[in-house]
Amino acid sequence: MFPWTAFLPYVLIVASTPGPNNITSMNNAAQKGFRRALPYNFGILAGFFCVMILCTVFSTLLFALVPRIQFAMKILGAAYMLYLALKTLLPSKTHKVKNSNGSFIAGAALQFVNPKIMIYGITAMTSFILPRYTSIPVLICFAFFLAFNGFVFTLCWAGFGSLFSRIFSEHGKILNVIMALLLVYCAVSIFF
Repeated sequence: MFPWTAFLPYVLIVASTPGPNNITSMNNAAQKGFRRALPYNFGILAGFFCVMILCTVFSTLLFALVPRIQFAMKILGAAYMLYLALKTLLPSKTHKVKNSNGSFIAGAALQFVNPKIMIYGITAMTSFILPRYTSIPVLICFAFFLAFNGFVFTLCWAGFGSLFSRIFSEHGKILNVIMALLLVYCAVSIFF
């Protein structure tokens, strides 16, 4: 059975936390307005999907060539989730991004230099998906799900940036503790 109760919190937390996509999307929408920032966000979706496919291919080849690496990848995935949990609990620095041109191409190109989504994709594939599925259509669906989930949160950051800022400034500590505990749960559940 697929571990949805561990997979979904991991995906939602990683996609919703600050990273290059969310910060630049919020910045573009603040500067240009939500509608004029949409091409950038659609570029993020297209690039994100391409990177998720590449992460899927890489992870699949890694599992096929070195079957014994599965346990090591689970350990690395769990370690990454615990690192994210720790980082979530520590005081954060303010996230400011310089102007970007906000085009579709800029949004897509950002994905190929965005380490957060690469680690996100490889961790999701090696820790949750590949141990249970090998069908190419299923793997493509999961890759799209991961990309679309990230896209939804970039839209949220663009559309509700000021609201998120207010909520996090008022209730940041409790939200960080909840997200950190969920990440620890995800890390532990990889092994069950």
